[in-house]
Amino acid sequence: MAVIKPFRAIRPTAQFAEQVAALPYDVYSRAEARAAVQGKPLSFLNIDRPETQFPEQQDMYAPEVYQKASEMLDQEIRDGVFIQDAEPCYYVYELTMDGRTQTGIAALSSIDDYLNNVCKKHENTVAEKEQDRIHHVDVCSCQTGPIFLAYRGETKINDIVMETKKTEALYDFTSEDCIRHRVFRISDPDTVNRLQGYFTEIPATYIADGHHRAASAVKVGLKRRAEHPDYDGSEEFNYFLSVLFPDEELKIMDYNRVVKDLNGYSAEDFMISVEENFQVFHIKEAFKPRVKGEICMYLGGEWFLIREREALMEERSEDPVKTLDVSLLQDEILKPLLGIGDPRTDQRIEFVGGIRGLKELEKRVSRYTYQHAMDGTLEETGPAVAFAMHPTSISELLNVADHGLLMPPKSTWFEPKLRSGIFLHRIER
Repeated sequence: MAVIKPFRAIRPTAQFAEQVAALPYDVYSRAEARAAVQGKPLSFLNIDRPETQFPEQQDMYAPEVYQKASEMLDQEIRDGVFIQDAEPCYYVYELTMDGRTQTGIAALSSIDDYLNNVCKKHENTVAEKEQDRIHHVDVCSCQTGPIFLAYRGETKINDIVMETKKTEALYDFTSEDCIRHRVFRISDPDTVNRLQGYFTEIPATYIADGHHRAASAVKVGLKRRAEHPDYDGSEEFNYFLSVLFPDEELKIMDYNRVVKDLNGYSAEDFMISVEENFQVFHIKEAFKPRVKGEICMYLGGEWFLIREREALMEERSEDPVKTLDVSLLQDEILKPLLGIGDPRTDQRIEFVGGIRGLKELEKRVSRYTYQHAMDGTLEETGPAVAFAMHPTSISELLNVADHGLLMPPKSTWFEPKLRSGIFLHRIER
């Protein structure tokens, strides 16, 4: 059963919360992060991406960069930008986007639950990507980005959340992307104890978003256990920062793909190969696929709807991973036709969150299909292709994780994104 603990959050004072709250560090490229912090000295992105405080040529993984993050965090705590609650609490975190609300509980999850698969995963992680957050957490001695967890909804927990949302909010602000954020505190000892007990009845939690952050937090915890062989399990480094949402409130958006070339195919020959397993229909205008088994493809300046043939659908129907549309694309087009064997490491593929829209796919395909010649004209370099996906459902995610299986990378895009900087967790002994 899950161990979900209250904690003494380090959090911004009410007057600074809106200025501090920032999108997760990993949604930005290096250039985007540098631009995003301009004129925003309190944005937590300054601390999450401390290379923004150095000249552009600075090695973003150098020791002095992580030390800078630690110094900035400590200074802002001294300056009163952040405070820490006196007693362990749970925190209710409500996000509203386009009229749809989802409400989670900020708390600590056990690294042993992660290691014992009570906290279930659906993606592999890349060690190289983990290293950055391992250094960041270890040097700052603080977990700064919550892991987005899901659990199968429980009425008793929902009731406490609904009652808490009738109290006065700690924070209530609307971020630049028009998402409303409200935070409430659960501090009453009786309610805290009841909630902690209810979570022990939850058989499993699921990482929805933040596999690399979770893996990094766990590895720092194990490192500190090794450094303190007399640990008793109560130390803060035995837990990682999370926000837990009931599954029925979550929405997954499409996670789309762009491949920079056709692996030696002409556009015509590629289309012929696709038609072996798919019906292909020319469509007049772009739209997001409405049902499973359909993918929209952008090639040669035109959009096509491709639909898997019935025989292929039956062949995939029994396997929780193979039934995913992202698996359909990977297994039948990306790998055999386009040569994308490992999409985690292949430099020819890009992943584009559905929040960016289909125009972003058209723009990227155009960028790779043409380059600027010396005289300023556009010169065709070879066709690129994009695929707009039907979203993976939350039930598919839970089913894959329950079977101990893994999805292809970049199978899910969750919106709205949790903000960093609202909740921080110190992990000193």
